[in-house]
Amino acid sequence: MILEKLIAKNTLLAIKELYKKNVNEKIVNVLPTRKDLKGDFTIVVFPFLRFSKKNAFDTAKEIGDFLFAKMEEIKDFEIVNGFLNLFISDFYWISFLNSISKNKNFGHKKIDEKSKAILVEYSSPNTNKPLHLGHIRNNLLGFSISQILKANGKNVKMVNLVNDRGIHICKSILAWKKFGKNENPKSFNLKGDHFVGKYYVRFEKEYKKEVAEMLKNGVPEKEAKKNAKILLESQEILRKWENNDKEIIDIWRKMNNWVYKGFDETYKKMGIYFDKIYYESETYLLGKKIVLDALNKNIFFQKSDNSIWVDLKKDKLDDKILLRSDGTSVYITQDIGTANLRFEDYNFEKMIYVVGNEQNYHFKVLYKILEKLNFSYAKNLKHFSYGMVELPDGKMKSREGTVVDADDLMKDMFEMAKNISKKLGKLDDFTAEEKKEIYEITSMGALKYFILKVDPKKNISFDPKESIDFNGNTAPFIQYTYARINSIFRNLEEENFSMSEINTNLKLNEKEKEILKKINNYPKVIFEAGKNYSPALIANYVYDIVKEKKIFF
Repeated sequence: MILEKLIAKNTLLAIKELYKKNVNEKIVNVLPTRKDLKGDFTIVVFPFLRFSKKNAFDTAKEIGDFLFAKMEEIKDFEIVNGFLNLFISDFYWISFLNSISKNKNFGHKKIDEKSKAILVEYSSPNTNKPLHLGHIRNNLLGFSISQILKANGKNVKMVNLVNDRGIHICKSILAWKKFGKNENPKSFNLKGDHFVGKYYVRFEKEYKKEVAEMLKNGVPEKEAKKNAKILLESQEILRKWENNDKEIIDIWRKMNNWVYKGFDETYKKMGIYFDKIYYESETYLLGKKIVLDALNKNIFFQKSDNSIWVDLKKDKLDDKILLRSDGTSVYITQDIGTANLRFEDYNFEKMIYVVGNEQNYHFKVLYKILEKLNFSYAKNLKHFSYGMVELPDGKMKSREGTVVDADDLMKDMFEMAKNISKKLGKLDDFTAEEKKEIYEITSMGALKYFILKVDPKKNISFDPKESIDFNGNTAPFIQYTYARINSIFRNLEEENFSMSEINTNLKLNEKEKEILKKINNYPKVIFEAGKNYSPALIANYVYDIVKEKKIFF
């Protein structure tokens, strides 16, 4: 049992025996003692005065005497202004260290595989472009939250929804048909996702060129943007795709397979994976069926152009289109179908969508629609909304091809780690293969930690140079400390010094006790990180421990 909980449990027992009262555990507040006071843990005594009918000092004294007699972990106590400060014995702290050194799962709860699943959806890429810096934050947050929930004993399933259909995909298909000349990724020695992405960019350039020409000829801007020939052609491809046109379907499959292979390489590099991948092309029809059924039940309504909508004005939201006038579906249509399919697949307890805050409104609309459809799981959906990742010079734009590509960024980080390590000269005695592995660990650690240490709700301005600094709140600083500690262990082993059991009669200095108190807090940090869906709590907790490296060297 965590020491704070043990103290709280015995405090409740003290109140029961001393004052003949059974009270709720929430009334007992056990906190780390303030740094300007002596002690390890503090109990706030004031809530107990109504039971003791005594002043704060006498109440604290009685409870302190009770705990001292009851718990061998407590070696002394002190009363300051009605606060009971407890001093924990060195024997306890050394026993605690011996115990966790044998427990690789310290702080982690055992996963209840029979419990209902919690689904965490993350990544959700489009197959018309490679993953970018924004996807990196999404993937790292989604994967980290999943692991934190698992550490809290939750039965987590990590899922991905690949947006493999729609007008954006059709734009890439059209550009490849017009300008591709049967080229493939090997033609340019490109990853498949990069190859397809360049045609999405090409479409946008041609589209802008056509709009500009129409504007020059006096066509109003709104009409020019809506009626540009290349845009109309892409809309025709979408209609053909939804009508299962063989030529379009064959091209679509070919291009998507190129992209999937590219995505897999990037995911592997990032160290993430999924339990199941859903595809929009397989779920949008489920959504269309649900929409049409709801129309027949007058839950939705149809406009004169045959488009289908939901009225959300009473919910203080705008009306939302669900099917276009030509019968093609919109993004939220497949969201409806996918949510329903996942509930059928997993009968989940909760589903968490890891999606940026620019989609906050989208999810409000989705939840209201699912409520109107009377789906029981609608109340168990959560949008984990996080801030955007920006560069020092502003936002990223995929249409213009100015996006910070995930693969390029990871490659640049690798080269940066390599150059810094060479300058420091610390790897001169390592083999080429060993150096490569260290560069990989250092660069990916720097990227991941820089992203995860920030409160998810906040925007990030990502600076690669700052992230890979070997000083300060960075992964390389933490990794270097970890390497130094392992070096100490290796030296001790060479001297035949066993770390398997530390003598409990040893005396600890204040710095040693301080770091053991921090380690003791680990299960609480995991719980809070799971409760708040915040990898930042764990990242910064690790840094707080590492800052105490002067204890070791």
